[in-house]
Amino acid sequence: MWNLFNCYLSGRHDYGMWCEPGQMFLRCVHCGKRSSGWTIGGKPEPMSQPRPAPAVQAQTTVARVVPFPRTAAS
Repeated sequence: MWNLFNCYLSGRHDYGMWCEPGQMFLRCVHCGKRSSGWTIGGKPEPMSQPRPAPAVQAQTTVARVVPFPRTAAS
């Protein structure tokens, strides 16, 4: 009785994974409600050609020399 209450009134289904030929889906073990599922074993989608990377202009930076006076340790 409690399981029917969870399924029908509150919408809390106890899903388990089920398989049929060519399809996988989730199905409630108490009331039988099932998800839309996933098709398996279908034709693979064709691979598209990778797009070339956009050209990026190289930024030139001028090297800066910072003076670092050293003092000898005595």
